[in-house]
Amino acid sequence: MDPLGAVPLAPPRTPYGRLLAYLDIDDPELRRGVLTVGAHFDGAAVRGDRLHNQDLTLPGTPTELAFAADAVGPAEAASRTADWFEAVLARPPACCERLHDGRTYAVRHEYADTGRGLGEGFGDRLAPAGLRARLAADGVDGGRGRIDRAGLGEPDRVMVVRGDPAAVR
Repeated sequence: MDPLGAVPLAPPRTPYGRLLAYLDIDDPELRRGVLTVGAHFDGAAVRGDRLHNQDLTLPGTPTELAFAADAVGPAEAASRTADWFEAVLARPPACCERLHDGRTYAVRHEYADTGRGLGEGFGDRLAPAGLRARLAADGVDGGRGRIDRAGLGEPDRVMVVRGDPAAVR
């Protein structure tokens, strides 16, 4: 997977009738998406943020990645959007893994510079026996593969997915 494959879509090819440019940032080792960001341009204003990775919609509430530029023409919107994509790409994502018997049972992708979460997963079958029950009893099991990382302790392995490995907190 190309971690930097930006895709532009013309308004007729989007369900919202706006020009859309989006970018998937992938973890090539795990072969999974880490973050999808993109910008919608309606001809007068551009809005960018983290996007839903399936329907490419903007979130209901803007995230810390959000940007907006009102009353701009296409050239200015393209320039500001390109600057925003560069700022997003300048923040290195990291993959934090917890291991049991040499196999990864919990993974969390986060920004290496801040620890802000991007996505996570937990594999019951690979985890140490009774861990899920202990986490549920401690109130850190969020369900559907979501675990409060504090309940797992420090990761066994942290790898920067893209960018400077020295950026890890």
